[in-house]
Amino acid sequence: MAGELVFVGLGLYDHLDISLRGLREVKDAAYIFAEFYTSLMPGFVLDDFRKISGKDVTVVSRRNLEDEGGKAILERARDAKVVLLVPGDPLIATTHIALRLRAEREGIKTKVVHGASIISAVVGLSGLQNYRFGKSVTIPFSEGGRLSKTPYLVVAENKARNLHTLCFLDVRAEENKYMTIKEALEILLTLEENNRQGVITGKNLAVGIARAGSGDVIVKADAIKDLVNFDFGRPPHSLILPAEKLHFMEAEALIVIANAPKWVMEMSK
Repeated sequence: MAGELVFVGLGLYDHLDISLRGLREVKDAAYIFAEFYTSLMPGFVLDDFRKISGKDVTVVSRRNLEDEGGKAILERARDAKVVLLVPGDPLIATTHIALRLRAEREGIKTKVVHGASIISAVVGLSGLQNYRFGKSVTIPFSEGGRLSKTPYLVVAENKARNLHTLCFLDVRAEENKYMTIKEALEILLTLEENNRQGVITGKNLAVGIARAGSGDVIVKADAIKDLVNFDFGRPPHSLILPAEKLHFMEAEALIVIANAPKWVMEMSK
């Protein structure tokens, strides 16, 4: 039997987000693996997934996929069909791309079944227009008290081009540590204090999204100085820093959908 490795996207929130095509691949596979360290799916319960799929699932860690190169998965995929379940949409995380390339180099056929992505979800939830987004960036936790300057530089570059910035917030699943919007904004304000280029100030508009894909999703836009104190509830959280100028439909959408203050309309003039 020829081996195959299928990457199946789980979507955003719970076991019901997987596509019918993805579920079919799971039911046809000999082995099912899943990772949950690249993103948080707060409503996902393994026992519920086992009930709808009829399959057992082996959860793998960052160490299994990155340090060990997915060895256990590839060994089984050489002569059997294997599915790797991935939060969101597969291959967004570089660790999954590396595993796919490794499989192909070893002669293992690979396939991708896409799932809902946080990238498209937060864009749609905010009401901002997809074509106006520039480079996205991850805001990492500090390392030894040092903050990465990369988020600041990316936001500065996008603002210079009048583009929005989507910020992914750091995830350390092994430590059960998920960055909040408040923490992300405080890091950005600290970076502004350190660099003093006027890129990110308390008066700037920001949009926070919590638990995209769930029944209790929260989308809120406001000045950073006010948004930093807004209670978004439990993670996962995402953050958007809009461009200095908005299309009038974007401004209206933020007011209607994200309860933005009325002064946002001035950004469209």
